[in-house]
Formats: sequence, C-alpha cells, structure tokens
Amino acid sequence: MTDTPRPAADAPLAQRPAPDPRFSLGYMDRTVPPAEDFYRFATGTWLRENPVPSDKARWGAFDELLERNFRLVHEILDEAAGHVADAENSARRQVGTLYRSALDTERRERLRFGPIESLLARIAALGSVGELWAAVADLHREDLDGLFRTYVYPDKRSSDVYAFYFHQGGLSLPDREYYLDPSFEAIRAAYRAHLERSFLAVGDEPARARGATESVLALESELARASRTRTELRDEERNYHRFSADELAARHASIPWRAYLETRGVGSAPHVVVGQPEFLDAVERLVKDRPLSAWKDYLRWVVVRSSAPFLHDEAEAASFDFFHRTLRGQREPEPRWKRAAQVVDACLGEALGRLYVERAFPAAARARMAVLVDDLRAVFRGRLESLPWMGEATRRRALEKFARFSAKIGHPEVYRDYASIRLDPGDYLGNVRRAQAFEVQRQVVRVGGPVDRTEWGMTPPTVNAYFSPVKNEIVFPAGILQPPFFDVGMDDAVNYGGIGAVIGHEITHGYDDQGRKYDASGNLSDWWTEADGVEFERRARKVVEQYNGYEALPGLRVNGELTLGENLADLGGMSLAFEALQRRLAAEPGRRTPVDGMTPEQRFFVSWAQIWRQNCPEAELRRRVVTDPHSPGAFRARGAAVNLGAFFDAFSIPPSSPMWRPVADRVAIW
Repeated sequence: MTDTPRPAADAPLAQRPAPDPRFSLGYMDRTVPPAEDFYRFATGTWLRENPVPSDKARWGAFDELLERNFRLVHEILDEAAGHVADAENSARRQVGTLYRSALDTERRERLRFGPIESLLARIAALGSVGELWAAVADLHREDLDGLFRTYVYPDKRSSDVYAFYFHQGGLSLPDREYYLDPSFEAIRAAYRAHLERSFLAVGDEPARARGATESVLALESELARASRTRTELRDEERNYHRFSADELAARHASIPWRAYLETRGVGSAPHVVVGQPEFLDAVERLVKDRPLSAWKDYLRWVVVRSSAPFLHDEAEAASFDFFHRTLRGQREPEPRWKRAAQVVDACLGEALGRLYVERAFPAAARARMAVLVDDLRAVFRGRLESLPWMGEATRRRALEKFARFSAKIGHPEVYRDYASIRLDPGDYLGNVRRAQAFEVQRQVVRVGGPVDRTEWGMTPPTVNAYFSPVKNEIVFPAGILQPPFFDVGMDDAVNYGGIGAVIGHEITHGYDDQGRKYDASGNLSDWWTEADGVEFERRARKVVEQYNGYEALPGLRVNGELTLGENLADLGGMSLAFEALQRRLAAEPGRRTPVDGMTPEQRFFVSWAQIWRQNCPEAELRRRVVTDPHSPGAFRARGAAVNLGAFFDAFSIPPSSPMWRPVADRVAIW
C-alpha cells in the first residue's frame, strides 16, 4: 500500500498533481487514540496536510475523486473540441462544440451583456400582470428560477405516470434563513452591495440601481417568509397536494394559471402537484400588493444572476465574488476548463458520459460491483425477515417492497439523444439556454405519460449515488465506482467499508423516515401498522437527539431533524456492510488475515471514516449546516460507528473513553 502524494498546500488545483484518493494508512494520525477521537485517528494526517485549495469551497474524498474524474474529462473535451469534422449530432462533436464556446472568452468580451439585452428589454416593456406571467412562463421554459420552481417527476401517489410539480423557490441566497436570521446580517449587506453593482453594470443610473436593489431584497425577503424550512420540506406527505387547473385558478383568481399552464405545455394535464400551497398564496398576495415595476426589477435580476457565469469576465467575476467567495469561502475561481467541463456535464451529461465510460469504466468493474450489491441485498433481506421490533403485517409489506427493489450500475444502457439542440461555437449563453430548454421540454411532454424506468437522474462521471423512492431503485454512476469508494486493488474490508457502506446507505433510504412512506409500487402510502410506526419513530428520535448534540462550529449545532434521513442511511449502511463483510470472510476464511498490521474489522471502520475526510472553511460549513440534509463529514464518520458494538470491539474502546456510547443509547433500526 502506498501513501497518497502530498500536494503543495494552498495551491490552485490547476497547479497541483492529480490526487490519488485511495485508502491509505498514511492518512491516519496514530498519535490520537481511536478511543479519544476516531475521526482524527483515521484521517488526522490527511486533514492536517490537505487544506482547502484556494479554488475550492470544500476539500474531501468526494472532491479528490471528482477532480481526478474531471482530469480525464478534460482530456476528452480537448480532443472533442478538435473534431469539427465529425457528424454534426455525434456525442463527440456536440460536447466539443459546447466546450469550445465556453472557452471563447474573446467573443464573450466583445458581446458583454449583448446576449441578454433583448430579454432585459422585453422585461422592461412589460405593461400588465398578464404580460408579467407570460414572461415568467417563458423564463421557466428555459429553467430560470423566478418566483417558484417547477419540474416533472413521477407522481408520488401514482408512480407509473409523470406529474407536473410546483415548488417554492425564487430566492437568490441559499436558504430562507439567510434573509431572516440575524446571524446572516453581514451576508445580507454583501448581497445588497452585489445587487446594486449588478444593476449599475447593466446600465441603471445610481438612483435606479438603488431602487431596484431594494425592490429585489424586499420581494425575496417576503418569499423567504412564506417558505417552509428545510426540515419541513422533508415531510413527503405534507409537501404533496393535487390541484386541477380549475382549482388552482379558483384559489388564485388574479393569477392567469390557465394561460401559464398552456404556455408550459401542460394545460390538458388532469392535475398538477403543489408542494407548498401557502407559498403560492403568498405569491398571489405579493403580485397584487407590489407595483409592476418591482416585479420587473426582480425578473431583470433573475436574468442577470442566472446569465452572469456565461458572460464576459467582469460579470462572471462579480458573480463569483459574491456567490462563491462571500457565501462559500472559495478564494479564487477554478480554472476555466474545469468550469466549462461542469457546464458540459450539466447540459450534455449523457453525451459526455458515453465518452467517459468508454475510457474509465470497464465491464469487469460493473460485474464486481454487482456482487457487492447482491451481498448487501442478501443482508438487508435477512434483516427484514428477522427484525425483533417489527410485527408480521408490516414485515410482509416490507419484504414485498424489497422484492421489487432494483439497482443500476455505471451508466445507462441507452444514452440520451441531444440531436435537436442547436449548438453554436460562438454562442455560449445561447447554447446553455437551448440545452436547458431542451431538457425542460423533454420532461414536460411526458406529463401524464408512462414513467421511463430506464432513465438515470445522474450523469456517468458523477461522484455520488441515489435512491429513487418512486422507482424503488438505487443508482451508482461510474464516477463513484473508483477509489476510495471502490478499489479493485484493495482488500474486502476496505471496499465493504467504502462502497459497501454506500450501497447499504442507499438501500436504507428506501426505509428511512421518509422512504418508508413509499410502498412496493413507489407510491406514498401508509403500509405500516400503527404500533410499528410508533416504534420506528421512537428509535429515529434517538438519532435526532444524537446528532442535535454535535457542534459543527461554536454555537452552531447539527440539525438532527434536517439530517435524519441521511443519518439513518449512514447507520443502516455501515451496519449492513459490516455484516456483509463478516459473511464474506466466513465464506472465504482465507481472506481473514491482517493487512499492514490491522484486522479486517479495523480496516473496515478506518475505510468508512476516510471516505468522509473533509476540510471546509467556516462560511461553507455554516451554509451546509443550514441547507444540507447531510451531516458534516466528521459526524458522519463518528455518528454511525458509535451505534455499532463491533466498532468498540475492533479497537478495544473502554466505557471510560470519549468515544464510548452507552449500550442503552445506541440505535439499531435496520
């Protein structure tokens, strides 16, 4: 086993060697006893020697792997950019054209705000509420988030068809708390200054810019007050409300809903799903109470904010200065090629993904991963069959649901066709907008139609995974199936502590506090007996209380309610993976040998902790504690482990130690 090379501290990644994020004993700090602080024991040297690079807002195992993936993507895109003679609709030419347009900074400097002038002029000319709503509908057709969000997703109460959803939105800051909480006053002051500079940049006189700034701040603050908290948004049942077009129109008589829905292409849908009806009530009140001029300023800002990263250097730099440097603590932008690659992945993800998979994901890796999934599947089925706290009626339904569970590994079988998108090497913002409009329309035309169960929600290079409650499936893109999560060169203990626990994590999501509300068909349906539901909630409450006790920054604690689903999945994932490892070692006793002086059990837990290694500046950590349903990495590493008795056994941790968690306080659900 070799240690990861140590990059020069604080250097931009463009100047650093590509990291090797494999599991390493060199990451450990053996001066810290595991009984005192297991996270530091497992990752302390890495934490000390890997400060956050100046062009990142966070640095950890996920980021190291993503950086390595995008080094490969960089090679792919550089090659693709030179293949102008390829067939016009080939994946290579499509991604190459978009990439070339992103790198053409000379043209963007000449155009400056030219690409958005006509849209800004249209907004300035709006003369009525009806015209305002027509403009909102057109912005939404290009996936610009103004007033509220809309999207297409399987109907959560009829999961075999697609539905059209309305969701609260329209905010520029990360969360409602940034507008309302006194602790974010400095952020609000910086946001006010950024707004005013932005309006001056597009030609407003100083007095006009100040007025527009106050209009936007006032409107967004009211939208924030009407918004549900992140914790409230986690409740799947409370955030599902069906309305017909007639019911929506009757509820909001001053909003031209029928015209809006017709413009969006869903006028004939039998119903839409509104997540937060009271938010749309507030939108109607604001539209009636605020002058049209205020809304025109707001829509102008939506256009400027969403376009700035794709315009000339001055606009792009101003956007970075507030949304990245101020909000997230990122000190400098990533290199332009990296920003361009991320845009290509967002706009043409499966075209890029096809090229990525050809280079980075051999069939053997897919087969090895399938074995791991089967191992975790067998363990979870066994748990369902034998859980002592679950009654037989609920157990039968749980097993019925799990019998229909499926997994997708690596990449789609059929890649998305982007042939209808017009791509112009001289029109970067236009390319992005047309790609966004393509995706919005691709989704909209499916409303009321059958759900495509072959579709993927992440692109192949993505370093992540997910569980879909409506499809009852776990999905693992090729991007995450590499070290440190999945490493064919490592022993079983490392892989089960890495990707094995991630597989178990995603499986558990089907039965976490919200996933358990979906039945075998993927519909929101209460299939639990009352007694079993109460017992589940009792156990889950202990997890909430555990994580509420973790302090991320002085005075800032983890929100155990917001992070409950992910914490439950971590707890289940680690427990399932550990049992799967024990079964594998029992079936193949020759594998139960120490490696580098550590038992398989010890390497399992160290591997688990190392995938959550993470350094984060205060601004970004604060943002994540407020907005992210995942706990910070240190608490993910510690939090799940201290609920598993095998962890204490592996490192001989005594009851008197700081890491000890009394048996009565440990939580076992799945």
